Parts: sequence; structure tokens; C-alpha cells
Amino acid sequence: MLSSLRTVPRGLSRTVGLRATPSRAAAARAFSSRNQHSRQKQQVPPTAKAGVNPGVVGVLAAGALVGWYFFSDSTDASSADSWRKVNFHNVYKDIADLLEDENYDDGSYGPVFVRLAWHSSGTFDTKTKTGGSDGATIRFAPESGHGANAGLDAARARLEPLKKKYPNISYGDLYTLAGVVAVQELGGPTVRWRPGRNDQKTAEDCTPDGRLPDAAQGAGHVRDVFYRMGFNDQEIVALVGAHALGRCHSTRSGFEGPWNASPTVFTNFFFTELLDNTWVPKKWNGPFQYVDKNSGAFMMLPADMAFKTDPQFRKYVDKYAADQDAFFADFAKAFTKLLELGVNFPKDAPVYEFKTLE
Repeated sequence: MLSSLRTVPRGLSRTVGLRATPSRAAAARAFSSRNQHSRQKQQVPPTAKAGVNPGVVGVLAAGALVGWYFFSDSTDASSADSWRKVNFHNVYKDIADLLEDENYDDGSYGPVFVRLAWHSSGTFDTKTKTGGSDGATIRFAPESGHGANAGLDAARARLEPLKKKYPNISYGDLYTLAGVVAVQELGGPTVRWRPGRNDQKTAEDCTPDGRLPDAAQGAGHVRDVFYRMGFNDQEIVALVGAHALGRCHSTRSGFEGPWNASPTVFTNFFFTELLDNTWVPKKWNGPFQYVDKNSGAFMMLPADMAFKTDPQFRKYVDKYAADQDAFFADFAKAFTKLLELGVNFPKDAPVYEFKTLE
């Protein structure tokens, strides 16, 4: 994800069947109703969706010290082979049960879980072979305090009880699995995932600041960052489609607002809204961003607009706006690739395709 903050319609939660994609008009009505209430309160390639796929088995400175202590490994029981002792189906269910919270943002931790998984993994460098989800260094300062990671302490804190419940799971596996759970339970595609990440015990291997995309930049910067990780243009566009989820927060990234009217449902709405709306500069005292001309309720980041104006990016935007199934299939592949960057998995680590909860 580009370096901004996300999160997201309680009325469109998994309990009412997120597999049915809402119409944009219905989503807008739900969004409007939800906002009024707040003011008053102040598909992967077809495979069997069974647990393990048998064919593949074989913010910041003030809180830095507290964050390091809370998320240190002083009581960590995980080791190179400890993942074998974990029932990941139970972990999946427990993460799914943590998603909904009417007191957090738009009523769901799902978008910030996706962002945690993304930012844990998106620091990988193909040249130096450093960064990525292996090590889970995002829980240590200074990496936890990088500007791009503002607000992720909420996601880590939400997941911490599960680390205590399942001491043999690594933080790297927990954070990436949380992203998979969120994508699936918010209505997105099935994402293949496998365990076996190890955790670093200290901050020694934290990655330098600046490895994640800067939302204020353009196409050239976006390519530089994603090419460093080993992605091509098609995969870049597929991954940025996750901006269908969540919103930006002026208190975190500086930017403000959701990308669309259903920020807790995984759809292709990022692409359709990008193409169908007229976007104008927002008039405010914050950083430069765009808002839709008609309502001013939705936003796009400067880097988002590059996907509309760059010819190579644009052809994939057009494709995904017209075909949500194609987007889902390509996103699932690219997201799995992202979560596995730099990880040396055990040869016998199973590949899971988790069923969504009913």
C-alpha cells in the first residue's frame, strides 16, 4: 500500500455475506447513513477451498520505548520449527473474530490488518536480500516509528493477545496471516498462504526508512519502489487495488478520507472510482490530495492519480475496472508474492487456502 492510512461499513460486514459485491449506489447510501450515525454519536485460480490444498502441501517517538517493550520477544516461544505446533485454522478464525469493532474507525480492523501485512512485507530489497516479512522487524523501533507505519501500533496491539494464545506462531506469520484473513473476510479473493517465517529478537535488522511508497509521489517513484521488490507493472496495479479498503487519516499520514463509499468491503471500486469521477485538488491546509468534484467525500492520493495518467499502468486499471474477477485473481497472486518476499520457507511448509467464515 502507498504510505497512507486505511481502515472501514459495519453495515456491510461478513455477517451479511460479503461475497455479494454491493452496488456502488447501495454502498454510497450505506456510507451516507453510517456517517450520519457517526455524527450523532460522535478469486484465485479455481481450486478446492478446503483448509490445506492437498496439491500444494509437501507514534512515533513518544511510544517507541513502550512499543519496543510490549512487542519484544522476551516471552516468545517461537522457533524455526515451532510453526508445526500451530493450528492455523484456529488462528484464522480467531483473527476473523477480531475484525469487527464498532469503536474503531469504520467498524473494522480489516483494512489496517491488510496494511500491517503489506508494510511488514514491502520493505524487501531484491539486491541486498534484506527486509520483508521474515523477521517481523516492523514491531521494533525505529522501523515501527517510520512515518509510513504511523497507526500500525493499533493493529499490532489488536493481534497481541493471539500471540500469547498461540506462542508458537511467529509475529511474521501472525501479521501476514492477519492480512489474508482481512482480504478474504471483507469479501476479497482466496489468498494462498504458508507458515514458516522466523522472528528477529532485536531491532538490529530493522530496515531503513524510505523503502515503502510515498503517496505524494508519481509513477516514477512508484515503479522504483515496486521494481526494487521484484514486481512488474501489472502486479503493481493489482496490489494498489487494495486501496478499495480503508481511509487516510490526517493525524497519521496527513491525508484525509476514504477512496470510496464501501471502505470495509474488498471490491474493484478503487479502479472504477478512479476512472468514473472527476478529481480536483482539495482546498484545505493539509498535504496536496484530490477529492471527487461531485461530493468531495472521497479522495485520491497524488500517487493514485499516476495509475490513471500513466499509459502502462492505465491499461491494467481499465482491465480491472471492467472485470472484478480478473482483479481478484491477479491481486491474490501478487499479494501472496508480496507476503513471501525474502522468506526461506521450510521445504515441507504447507500451503493453506482457508475457507471464509459463514
